[in-house]
Amino acid sequence: MTRERALALAADFFDDGRFREVLARRVAYATESQEAARAPELNAYLQEQIVPDLQALGFVCVVWPNPVAGGNPFLFAERAEPDAGCSVLSYGHGDVVRGHASQWRAGLDPWQLTVEGDHWYGRGTADNKGQHTVNIAALAQVLAARQGRLGYSLKLLLEMGEETGSPGLRQVCELHREALAADLFLASDGPRVAAQRPTLFLGSRGGFNFDLRIALRPAGHHSGNWGGLLCNPGIRLAHAIASLVDAQGRILVPALLPDSLPDNVRQALQSIAVGGGPGDPAVDAGWGEPGLTPTERVFGWNCLEVLAFKTGNPDAPVNAIPGQAFAHCQIRYVVGSDSSRFLQHLRTHLDAQGFGDVEVMQSGELMEATRLDPDNPWVHWALASIARSTGKPPALLPNLGGTLPNDVFADVLGQPTLWVPHSYPACAQHAPNEHLLGSVARESLQLMAGLFWDLGDDGAAIAVAQRTAVMAQGK
Repeated sequence: MTRERALALAADFFDDGRFREVLARRVAYATESQEAARAPELNAYLQEQIVPDLQALGFVCVVWPNPVAGGNPFLFAERAEPDAGCSVLSYGHGDVVRGHASQWRAGLDPWQLTVEGDHWYGRGTADNKGQHTVNIAALAQVLAARQGRLGYSLKLLLEMGEETGSPGLRQVCELHREALAADLFLASDGPRVAAQRPTLFLGSRGGFNFDLRIALRPAGHHSGNWGGLLCNPGIRLAHAIASLVDAQGRILVPALLPDSLPDNVRQALQSIAVGGGPGDPAVDAGWGEPGLTPTERVFGWNCLEVLAFKTGNPDAPVNAIPGQAFAHCQIRYVVGSDSSRFLQHLRTHLDAQGFGDVEVMQSGELMEATRLDPDNPWVHWALASIARSTGKPPALLPNLGGTLPNDVFADVLGQPTLWVPHSYPACAQHAPNEHLLGSVARESLQLMAGLFWDLGDDGAAIAVAQRTAVMAQGK
């Protein structure tokens, strides 16, 4: 059997309707992790949809309870081969955001796969049921072509709480570090840079959310009687924010910025364009860090965004000077940022600018930025494999502009991380009318079959070289 045969089997799996049938069954499970009442659906998805298919491929499956109280379970599956040259960990999530069925257009149901031409509608088709269904199906075709032997061991961790911030994921990986150990992490989530361009990304920007608050008085006071006499918290907070980021979106606090934009990251981004797709907003010229291209700003640099701002009663304004003002803000940041001290840097800056009356508080957990070195041998291997399978030069993103829990795999488990997304920017992820493109799914089945095949040919040699390099660095 040959690599070409494996890719042909992957294409057949799509063309004869089997992929559609499997995905339809999985979409039908309303695995809304934000709803406590959906716990039975979450467990049933693992036990009824994933475990049987993996066991048929030779995996041993176990459901791990979530160490966080009230958290959803994790499925760990392992297919070990004797004398395997290397081991690979994959990942996915079976939970989805709320269906919001009433918001979908007529004729569509979030819990029913509906195919209209190239558009395959249903909640989870893009995020993430369609993506891990592609990977499991592609693996099955490679096993068939290789007559049941891959040449490496494969592990899969499937969680059911990613859409609620992955509670327990870090703890599970710390508790089961040995079981999850692998030479390579290979998974799928997020969008390609464009529908027709296969994409590889190596990490994600981090996320740090914080609140700014100024509370001067318990209540408002009549603006006619007190205007010009009382400090206005809305004005004070607006100026405090303006001291952090200017009118063109440029961060004004050097301590909140990365050290630099590495040359190999800049080079990788040269062939990437952002925006311009169906439904995309127009990119605002001149917004953000000057001297960088739009692509470099979103994938290679930090931004500070105001996500909400409130003073007084915006829905029913009155003639009163408000007593308080509040803003919810966010920093999206890349590797090389002093993220562990963002809160300290904000406090120091506000004090130096005379805004000691503005409180600054972290909101939620910090999500760390990650980025595998674009020159890592695994990166070159994956790019070559994808190009060979598709006949297209894949896009290389050093990291996503958004945030994934990649830090758990890169930092806690210490694995080189490769992500191969099977969605596209206009997929309506998290929105009504979420969909997968059939053409992308078919191509992804083949390119993942190529990657799983090539791991059997090349994985052991790369893994040994990487282990040797790490040992040499340790000495």
